[in-house]
Amino acid sequence: MESDKTSKFYNILLDKRVVFSLFILIALITGVKQYSKGSYNNYKIFKYTFLHSLSEKPLYLEYPDEYGDSNHYGPVFALVIAPFALLPDALGTPLWNIANALILCMGFYSLPLPLKTRSIIALLCAHEALVAMLSFQFNVGLTGLIMLSFSYLHNGKEVKSAFAIVLGTLIKLYGIVGLAFFFFSKNKLKLIVSGLIALSILFILPAIISSPEFVVRSYSDWFISLKEKNMQNISLTSMQDISLMGIVRRIMQDATIPNLPFLIGGIIIFLLPYIRISQYKYPSYRLLLLASVLIFTVIFSSGSESPTYIIAFTGVSIWFMTQSSPKSKGILFLFLFAFLLTSMSPSDLFPKIIRDTYIKPYSLKALPCVLVWFIIIYQMLTIDFRKINTNA
Repeated sequence: MESDKTSKFYNILLDKRVVFSLFILIALITGVKQYSKGSYNNYKIFKYTFLHSLSEKPLYLEYPDEYGDSNHYGPVFALVIAPFALLPDALGTPLWNIANALILCMGFYSLPLPLKTRSIIALLCAHEALVAMLSFQFNVGLTGLIMLSFSYLHNGKEVKSAFAIVLGTLIKLYGIVGLAFFFFSKNKLKLIVSGLIALSILFILPAIISSPEFVVRSYSDWFISLKEKNMQNISLTSMQDISLMGIVRRIMQDATIPNLPFLIGGIIIFLLPYIRISQYKYPSYRLLLLASVLIFTVIFSSGSESPTYIIAFTGVSIWFMTQSSPKSKGILFLFLFAFLLTSMSPSDLFPKIIRDTYIKPYSLKALPCVLVWFIIIYQMLTIDFRKINTNA
């Protein structure tokens, strides 16, 4: 009898409608909470991207009377945020989070996995999504876009995949990682042509609220601002640089250690599994590549901060849920380590003294993701995916 009750509860918890409702609730609560506290600076930056575009004011300068810090998203983001920016902040803030949560959930449920597995992946990522939505981060929606770009290609929908990749890239450069799935396309010419069309449309589309000259100038300003931001991130005390390079820099206490050797080595290692062309067609191989892409994007970026880890931890969760059952003790331990140190370390589960003395100063939030990424690469190079069944 008790077993039946447990099974019923388990089935209810993993119901797609329940999962969507949970994420919408998280988005609503975080949006209302942060607005009521007056703690929604990121949203103000986003909102003024639209308002500044309307008046053709430079998008990447600091405007201390309006918000702190500066904008680092592409000009097309002005159109994405427009429906929310036109609303009072009391409505725009929770609705922005809800929109991101819905895109993320669409990404989860697009994956070529059994329905319950997709629900478990979503639930494993719920806390990390909460952390990101407390900062109104677009990383939540971007994670969904990356998964959608993967799933669209997996299902032969090149046009939709191309638009998802280009949109993500023109908002935040992380989106370009969707190109990693290029070789899964059955119609590569269609994907290339669709990508060029999407790039042409989305590149100039912000001109409908400004002018072509302003848009072109803004893209130039954007790349300059990203370069400057990267230099600011590389320090021993910033809230960014939660990355493999950040771990090394902060343990060595040497902010001059450059990114380039890590990036070159990381890209070479990332590309190694592509030599196994015969494995491309298997869903398990493809899902591991998706997991690798999501983690790589974050652990090799000096711009990574705690809310960015919704991207990487989604990769960790996909990796874990695609491992053969019963899962080995090593796999279970590594995932638990990642869940605790990566996902839960910003919470009160960890005493403040541990967070402030060890986790933040040494970028340790990145460590489990780095370990999982190397395991993924090893598995992609050694496993015969013909023998793996994902029930896709």
